[in-house]
Amino acid sequence: MKNNFSIIFKSSKFRLGFIIFALLLLSVIIFPIVNKEDPLKMNYTMFQKPGPNLPLGADNFGRNEFVELIAGGKTSLIIGILAGGIATGVGLILGLFGGYIGGLVDDILSSITNIFLVIPSFIILVLISVSISSRSYLTTALVIGFTSWPWTARAVRAQTISLRNRDHVNLAKVSGYSIPKIVATEILPYIASYVGMAFILQVASGILSEATISMLGLGPQNTVTLGLMLNWATMYEAQMSGAWWAFLPPVLMIALITFSLNLMNTGLDQIFNPQIRS
Repeated sequence: MKNNFSIIFKSSKFRLGFIIFALLLLSVIIFPIVNKEDPLKMNYTMFQKPGPNLPLGADNFGRNEFVELIAGGKTSLIIGILAGGIATGVGLILGLFGGYIGGLVDDILSSITNIFLVIPSFIILVLISVSISSRSYLTTALVIGFTSWPWTARAVRAQTISLRNRDHVNLAKVSGYSIPKIVATEILPYIASYVGMAFILQVASGILSEATISMLGLGPQNTVTLGLMLNWATMYEAQMSGAWWAFLPPVLMIALITFSLNLMNTGLDQIFNPQIRS
């Protein structure tokens, strides 16, 4: 395990992305412990300019933009990580078993995957979000996760098909291993690096999806996310009022998070992709 980490951190792109992401993660975890101010409390005037007590000014509701940004970043990261985990998990299970078992099982799972691929996931995401009257951040994460798995399933299936007739897999079959055991011990370890990269991309996609649906007013309720901050800024015309502090910080936060995740993914690809490595 130690050698694997040392290999991963040899990539300068992965190191940079990891450092940026780790700093952002630590800031949204530690700051709320130090500062107990309620991010939804209205203590200031509408679009109050930045000052000594307001490093990023106030939003349209008169709330501390900096405190709100930290809280929104934390919620968006939670949604992204949960959605990424769900999407990767569902795609991994369907891709592994469909690719290994083949036949009718593979045909059925591939048909389901293709249906989801043909219909844009964003449309499904919007339709489900509209049909849910009360949306928490957990509900939003579940909806995003269960509409984002198809491309992971398809890619994992292709990887599994290329591995299912290898000598070590055939030896496991002859030894009487069950299908779940063969998949878990003889195939999954060989695509673990790819699964890690898929998860990173799914987390980034989940954060962007939350921002998108929240901009449309379909995000979680009674909380703060980066997407909701942009939605509020747009609704109350922060751009027209010259209140750059109401929309620029969440945009930069989203950009930094996704940039760091994509850097990490690129670094992993450079390490584990033979063609790029050579």
